Amino acid sequence: MARFCRFSLLLLATTLTLSYHLMAMSSREDIVVQLPKSKGTIYQLFDIITQKTGLQFVYDSNIINNEKKSKIKKGNYTIRQAVCLIAGNNDLEVRIIGNHILITLPDRSYNRQLRTPTKEHEKQFTVIGSLVDKSTHKPLEAGSIRVEGSSIGSVTNSNGEFRLILPDSLRTSYLVFSHLGYATQVIEAGSLTGKAYMIGLQERIVPLQEVVLRLANPLHLLDKMRENKKSNYPYLPVCATTFYREGIEYDKRFVKLNEGIFKVYKPSSLTLEPDRVELLKMRNILSTNAKDSIMAKIKAGIDACLLLDIVKNVPDFLEMNANEYEFISTGMTSIDDRMVNIVYFKQKADIDQPCYCGELYIDSENYALIGAQFEINPKYIKETTNTFVERKSKGMKVTPQKISYSLAYKRWNGRYYINYVRGDLHFKLKNDKRWFGSSHLHTWFEMATCKIDTIQVNRLRKKEVLPRRTIFEEVHFPYDESFWENFNIIPIENQLSESIEKIALKVEEVLHDD
Repeated sequence: MARFCRFSLLLLATTLTLSYHLMAMSSREDIVVQLPKSKGTIYQLFDIITQKTGLQFVYDSNIINNEKKSKIKKGNYTIRQAVCLIAGNNDLEVRIIGNHILITLPDRSYNRQLRTPTKEHEKQFTVIGSLVDKSTHKPLEAGSIRVEGSSIGSVTNSNGEFRLILPDSLRTSYLVFSHLGYATQVIEAGSLTGKAYMIGLQERIVPLQEVVLRLANPLHLLDKMRENKKSNYPYLPVCATTFYREGIEYDKRFVKLNEGIFKVYKPSSLTLEPDRVELLKMRNILSTNAKDSIMAKIKAGIDACLLLDIVKNVPDFLEMNANEYEFISTGMTSIDDRMVNIVYFKQKADIDQPCYCGELYIDSENYALIGAQFEINPKYIKETTNTFVERKSKGMKVTPQKISYSLAYKRWNGRYYINYVRGDLHFKLKNDKRWFGSSHLHTWFEMATCKIDTIQVNRLRKKEVLPRRTIFEEVHFPYDESFWENFNIIPIENQLSESIEKIALKVEEVLHDD
């Protein structure tokens, strides 16, 4: 069988279903809700508000203890009044964003003695905006924004939006905006402050004649990629500071979100020595309805992210004798103003077991693999159920619908380093007791590199190492309120890019403290 299981790292620990009714609500905190006289845990009382309004709660478990007993009298309350009464804390900040009630602590409630902001952190400026197709104004998802000449960079979210918080010393530096298939645009960072800017990229079309002349045999491209591996990728160990995020959505509703900062010791890309990780910071965010809707856990998402460095951890479709696959050159495109060959791969017609299919992006000059997108062949996806689903509740049928991965490398100081990886796993849930209807479960994990260090590189000591196959949400790690500061809650609909820039500025601080 194809060795796709080296990335197949999902565990559904328990599966329970519950029907929800979601209403379109105003985004104002003065919505009035009529509540009956009730007592129970905070979790149970918050759930009454959810049932009345259709709004889902999102808050950090360090702010509110779900199991604490509380009560409320019968009456009409605004959302904020009800939340503060139930939680027993009038200092909470309560905001309604979309279909979520976000509960946070105000800045004044932080213990400022934990960490005093440095002058360097006070001198910052913000660049916000969106990346779009210049002709159609269509948002460009997963576009790249990086500070020229540095390792600070990010990707846009699903709406093409980005946000960068940069030190004042970078005000005269240049931001490089790029996206697969578009011409790169370079703009001075300081000129983009003051308001939200829309950055339009012009689609880069390669003339047919040029494609015909420059198209290469895909097997030749793969051979050259392997041949140039030593000159394109780091042959010495490096340390990377990364931001990891994993989440679970049930019928398009947020259930869980876990985030962490890792120090990753990466041996040479030319060796088989595995990466080692140390956990520096973490936080967990849980919807109050998670217990009632579905219990799911991502098993070894950290390990999956590290394995998605496919230059180091070579999957079956990149092996020298990948006899299960056929490769096709499908054209060329431009990434960061460099011409890139697109190689499509799929399993051969006579292979009747699940394999991968997808695209590889190989630089046309130095033959570096700079990115890939792939998934398990949809034709055989249902046959992978036992690989991805380890346990489920009785009477529940769980069927994989789509299992996909993406990754990108970034060039820095002449070498390519893994910059961003993501895995998305979609499942259909069907309860035998329900004649009609099914539910959809989406779990995902992603990791982005905030900083690369090639100078102070030390192998992590055994006591510092976090086992890569750890179920992340079960890790007991102290919540550092002063570190997370004013981004205590990141909007659920945003991708990793909304956090990377803020955390990148703190990387030096974290490593310094350790």
